[in-house]
Amino acid sequence: MKHSADELRQAFIRYFEQQGHQAVPSSALIPQADPTLLFTNAGMNQFKRVFLGEETRAYKRAVTVQKCLRAGGKHNDLENVGYTRRHHTFFEMLGNFSFGDYFKEDAIKFGWEFLTQTVGLDKSRLWVTVFREDDEADQLWRKIGVSPSRIVRCGEKDNFWQMADTGPCGPCSEIHFDQGPSVPGDDMPNGEGDRVIEIWNLVFMQYNRDASGKLNPLPKPSIDTGMGLERLTAVAQGVFSNYDSDLFRPLLTAIAKRAGTQYGHTDTADRSMRVVADHLRAISFLMTDGVLPSNEGRGYVLRRILRRAARHGRLLGIVEPFLHELSSVVVEQMAGVYSEVKAAAGTIAEATRGEEERFIATLDQGLPILNEMIAKTRSAGQTVLSGPDVFKLYDTYGFPMDLIGESCREQGMTVDEKGFDQAIEEQRTRARKTGGFEQETARPVVSELAGRLGATKFVGYDRLETDAVLQAILKGERMVKEAVEGDDVEVALDVTPFYAEGGGQVGDQGVLVGPEGRLDIKETTRPVPTLILHKGTVSKGRIREGEQLRMSVNATTRQDAARNHTATHLVHAALRDMLGPHVKQYGSLVGPNRLRFDFAHFRPLSSRDIDEIETTVNNEIRKNEAVTTEVMSIQDAVAKGALAFFGDKYGEQVRVVTVEAFSKELCGGTHCRHTGEIGLFRIVSETGVAAGVRRIEAQTGSGAFALVKELEAEVREMSELLKVGQPELVSKTRKVLAQLKDKERELEELKLKMASGSAVASTARTVAGVPVHVQRTDGLDVNGMRALADQLRDKLKSGVVALGAATDDGKVVLLVVVTKDLIGKLKAGELIKAMAAEVGGTGGGRPEMAQAGGKDPARLDAALEKVFGLVESSLQR
Repeated sequence: MKHSADELRQAFIRYFEQQGHQAVPSSALIPQADPTLLFTNAGMNQFKRVFLGEETRAYKRAVTVQKCLRAGGKHNDLENVGYTRRHHTFFEMLGNFSFGDYFKEDAIKFGWEFLTQTVGLDKSRLWVTVFREDDEADQLWRKIGVSPSRIVRCGEKDNFWQMADTGPCGPCSEIHFDQGPSVPGDDMPNGEGDRVIEIWNLVFMQYNRDASGKLNPLPKPSIDTGMGLERLTAVAQGVFSNYDSDLFRPLLTAIAKRAGTQYGHTDTADRSMRVVADHLRAISFLMTDGVLPSNEGRGYVLRRILRRAARHGRLLGIVEPFLHELSSVVVEQMAGVYSEVKAAAGTIAEATRGEEERFIATLDQGLPILNEMIAKTRSAGQTVLSGPDVFKLYDTYGFPMDLIGESCREQGMTVDEKGFDQAIEEQRTRARKTGGFEQETARPVVSELAGRLGATKFVGYDRLETDAVLQAILKGERMVKEAVEGDDVEVALDVTPFYAEGGGQVGDQGVLVGPEGRLDIKETTRPVPTLILHKGTVSKGRIREGEQLRMSVNATTRQDAARNHTATHLVHAALRDMLGPHVKQYGSLVGPNRLRFDFAHFRPLSSRDIDEIETTVNNEIRKNEAVTTEVMSIQDAVAKGALAFFGDKYGEQVRVVTVEAFSKELCGGTHCRHTGEIGLFRIVSETGVAAGVRRIEAQTGSGAFALVKELEAEVREMSELLKVGQPELVSKTRKVLAQLKDKERELEELKLKMASGSAVASTARTVAGVPVHVQRTDGLDVNGMRALADQLRDKLKSGVVALGAATDDGKVVLLVVVTKDLIGKLKAGELIKAMAAEVGGTGGGRPEMAQAGGKDPARLDAALEKVFGLVESSLQR
């Protein structure tokens, strides 16, 4: 009986709902509040804390179809994708779960019944494996009619599952399917080849492994099962490859059409099409769940997947961006099941196109170099590429290491990975020495102090003043008993209302007043998690260890910081609402005088976008919405929709800051009580800080008001300078700029005319039959030199043009142009390198045109004269 993938999904959910299971939606590919995982890689991930006994649900049985990704960390199938017919980066896992409810007997019955009755698989082609010591499972399989000859006992490697070195674990039982003798491989489970493949794993969690390795029975054994939809679909449809099922056929058809070929004709093309098909699904779902290409973490994995797909497109003969076009096929196919994919279609296409274009530029630069390296290595009778050479390609051109390795693999070669790693480490060492970057660790005196004093109690959410006992005084790296007027010190107290720098928010300022003195606090820090230190200067008298001090936070700077912090939450929510769920905070700075917010996005914001963000945030401010805080478990916070991100460290209890229905985030900072306290919000700038990362800088409250007043003053001054009223300022400015542009064009034309008519500083010779024109062009900028070079090249028809100019700042600019008919013998980039060396500079470019700079104008004439000899020697090779 054949089933479509959609029918199998629905049938799986429906069957287990009939068995009393709660259908639970798939969680995102990014595990929230679980820093142990890079991606969701199994159906049980979202129930992990339930299995660990740290969380309870309203149901005891659950069924899911879970989005999964295995392309990083322990489970990484990326390198196998395309080379096999059953490995994937993105896939869907069908699973049923029991949390201390039913156990082995029902799990076995459900599995067998679903496969043989609902799906209709041939019982005679099914095999079962059990753990070698699990007599109970063996008997239960026999009880439902499985022949003992079809039950195979296996060891821990294949049939014992555990979450980690300690914790819940237990034997498992796998159901395998025999695809028949036409498929290469052994006719038994866990053998060589693909003839008998595993389709469903039933895990019986019945033990808890302690630190000594002992297995202790769990009071409430549980069930965790997983079955790949892709593999089940292939088996149910009677095809031997997952890629031949209806999950992949529409994609492969679209890819083949785009490449001008057909799937199934050649192994190499088929492999590349499988890679593209698989990776398009991963790209689409990762971007849907908020991941964008970047140089770290999940974004880096996405970048690798996308670039690997783009490279295989190149192997299929597709040299321009194409993945963004084909992403619509994924959206169309999957939107009925995952509506969020349709909502993210625009983001997927735009972000994919941008990354493709950047990568094509990288390939165009790096591939010829890599191919030359491979050819030289092979001609030397070797099969291993030099590690330092590979590192140069990786470091200079940004060519991905995994693609270098794959290119070598396809040509029967390998990379000297040890030499490559050594070159990387040497670069890191140089960077650390040059930049002065060392891993920050707590100073020994601070660590000793934290161990002795214990945790500082923070009470600053509710008050700005309190009495506290001065527990320690640090003067430099020494502990002292007292500090006197003029001393710069750090002090620790048992309790404090001062907020310590953290989460992007700067530390509080204020004063500490004692019986005999006063300490002005300029900075509050938390050098170790438990200890808060107050840095400042004794401005009056003296302070002593053990004294009781009155602590007062500067209310103005605290409130200004709170305005900016609450505003960052509003900005974050506005960006996500306007741009999409891929927007994620990458960092922030919240001070009394400004806010800075870094976020994931793939293009600059338009002026209209910026206006819309400002309008949205100011609308929330005018609503004067309540800003509430609540402490709850991390699980409850995520369940209620609070934003939490992979990589952030959260304790068992977290603080959730909510602005009515507009924003909900985990945050330990200080905030306004109502949004109206922000007063006014103005964006100062929007810039890019890295690939896929944008930055907004803004002002609130009095800072925003001062910004408006400053802009008004500048507008008035411009009106006075241009002698027009403010309403006519823009039109007058446009008119002046147009006039200025006309004058600049006239000046450039005059310079060019003078340079092209100059005979004093130019020389023309014929070298080995090739006309060579050399000329000094002092006074022309680079654009003028290019225009002159174009004129001279067109006049020569065939030849070489070399221009050089000394600039006003004591530098040299060189330009070489070679007509297209000569670039087989003469290359502008090679000529200019030798010229640039003459003037103490470097340069390069394309074979037909190259540009260089230098530092020694006195050698410019010598550099230009050198061209004649360089052309002659090049033609004689």
